Amino acid sequence: MIALILVALVAVEHIYIFVLEMFLWTTPRGMKTFGTTKEVAEASKSLAANQGLYNGFLAAGLFWGMLHPDAAIGRQIEIFFLICVIVAAVYGGATAKRSILLVQGLPAVLALAAVLFL
Repeated sequence: MIALILVALVAVEHIYIFVLEMFLWTTPRGMKTFGTTKEVAEASKSLAANQGLYNGFLAAGLFWGMLHPDAAIGRQIEIFFLICVIVAAVYGGATAKRSILLVQGLPAVLALAAVLFL
């Protein structure tokens, strides 16, 4: 149950990021969240939407794993997508904003540990 809750939290977080990057990038909330100006946000809108789409795919994969009718296959799907989130967080933390490691990476690491060991 703990693993399921943690995986769900990571999935919901990525739905939130999907919405921010796809639809709210140029709004005050989006610009504040990502520390951009109106000019930067407008110029990078299509790039942000592309990133958002990828975050949506990560969330979809995690939900797929949680809802798969075969628990063993669902667990494998969860492991794959959690590792994808961790890799993305490490890359984002190294190249964009260090806090990504904590905000996205840590929850995914905790969820992965729970899936593997609980």
